[in-house]
Amino acid sequence: MPRPAAPLRSAVWEGEVDGLAFRVVSTPPAAPDAPVFVLVHGLGTSHRYLTRLHAELAVRATVHSIDVPGFGGLPAPKGSPGVADIATALGALLDRIGVRDAVLLGHSMGTQWVVELAAERPDLARAVVLVSPIADRTHRNLPSQGLLLAVDSALEPPRAGLTVFREYLRSGPRWYLAQARHIVRYPLEERVAALTRPVLVIRGSKDRIADLRWCAELRDRAADGTLAVIPGHRHLVQFTAPATVADGIREFLGA
Repeated sequence: MPRPAAPLRSAVWEGEVDGLAFRVVSTPPAAPDAPVFVLVHGLGTSHRYLTRLHAELAVRATVHSIDVPGFGGLPAPKGSPGVADIATALGALLDRIGVRDAVLLGHSMGTQWVVELAAERPDLARAVVLVSPIADRTHRNLPSQGLLLAVDSALEPPRAGLTVFREYLRSGPRWYLAQARHIVRYPLEERVAALTRPVLVIRGSKDRIADLRWCAELRDRAADGTLAVIPGHRHLVQFTAPATVADGIREFLGA
């Protein structure tokens, strides 16, 4: 049986950085020398679908889950900040809350934000974890991404799908689509190649969005890359297999 996750006794910070609204949900330090994790959600979602992984990691670490502007009920800024804009603001946010040498973890579009952050600010990153990364070159257009998302979402367990659907409703279609166009413009494989920190790529074996070929390419592009495949899971692997994902990350860091 899976072990119970640590209860989330969290503190919440909300405020503006560089004119952009952020939310940080943090657990207390597990120990003075505990590792630090920063978790960043994907398009249309929030920290809520990262809660299970957050709890698993918090057993042995300090964990900060971050909601980016326009998602999770946060106000959307004027215009549509690109990946680099969000990454720069994330760096300033981590400066404000005193985070250094953290494991930066992103899911789906969140992988783009954390890769750009680690490329811009390597001082903030101990390592980078890419869970279900997007978007590969063969599907780097909105119709293809939409179709892959629809098919994969229909096959996710009902609780996982419902959690994400509620988040999509909260963010709204206008802001979702405004940010979605950045997904297909960002050359993730090129930016991964620029990283100086170890990179772990994690995918579910049944994920049609982050397929094996694409994830293996990201591993190979990284100067120090590792790929972990979780059997039987899909794009929301951090939700459906949080203990397995957390154990894989700990093994990667220990190695």
